Amino acid sequence: MTIAPEAPATPAPLTFLELEITGRCQLTCASHCYAQAGPTKGHGTMTSEDWRRVIDEATQLGVETVQFIGGEPTLHPDFAALVEYVLDSGLGVQVFSNLYRVRREHWELFAHPKVSLGTSYYSDDPDEITGRKGSHDSTRANIAEAVRRGIPVKVGIIQVRDGQRSEEARAEMAALGVKRVHVDRVRAVGNAARTALIPSMSELCGRCADGKAAVLPDGTVAPCVLGRFLPAGSVKTAGLKAVFAGQQWAHVAASIPRNRGNCVPDTCTPKEDSCQPSPGVVTACNPDQDGSDCSPAETPACEPVYD
Repeated sequence: MTIAPEAPATPAPLTFLELEITGRCQLTCASHCYAQAGPTKGHGTMTSEDWRRVIDEATQLGVETVQFIGGEPTLHPDFAALVEYVLDSGLGVQVFSNLYRVRREHWELFAHPKVSLGTSYYSDDPDEITGRKGSHDSTRANIAEAVRRGIPVKVGIIQVRDGQRSEEARAEMAALGVKRVHVDRVRAVGNAARTALIPSMSELCGRCADGKAAVLPDGTVAPCVLGRFLPAGSVKTAGLKAVFAGQQWAHVAASIPRNRGNCVPDTCTPKEDSCQPSPGVVTACNPDQDGSDCSPAETPACEPVYD
């Protein structure tokens, strides 16, 4: 693993933590899912008690926001209880959901003032990108419902193939009233890695481990969910504090090529929250501001969009 000379000597304090609580998802995004999630995948080896312990440690470490992601996090049997546990700890929550199906009690949970939503979208024209017939219309309807309810929702449009009508999708989201929309290309991680045994670090945004981290369904700690190929320890064998104080975390954080680009530190992630569409970045990386899109680490960028 090569150490980038511009990498910080000491990783930034953790403020944002992604909890990938399940690998299960109703969709089958065979061409691009970074987590290789699907209907037959399980919830991993982390128990609900394990997740609560991680949340307790995150609170003690100064984490400000916890993101629940998957897979589809709402499919976890203890999803609502874990979200409420985070809220009771005084932290903010973001739920990154495909918004394919939303239960009534989840709408009530999402309406909490410290909860926001993130989701992925692809085109203004229904297609089979997600591998689930009807998912396009369902996700679009639930995005509109979130806006109607006044729930903050951030949409990432992922460019998976040519002719996808990504710009039309962005205009559609704006017309629905979504304030934070971002377009990004698919990253070669997970299903999109194709034949690559280990994804290239150039697929990362250059801000992974910069004040944020992810815990995967088996307890592995990574610099972010897209950087899952860079394990830095396990909460199953050591607590979060021990992982972040360890040599492996420092080594992983230092190995990621840093990309500062045109991003303003106070508005680029992870200060607000995680990878796009989590933040509504108000910088040169914000397409809503100047028409530019964020890119991978080899070009000026903020953060990648999840798929």
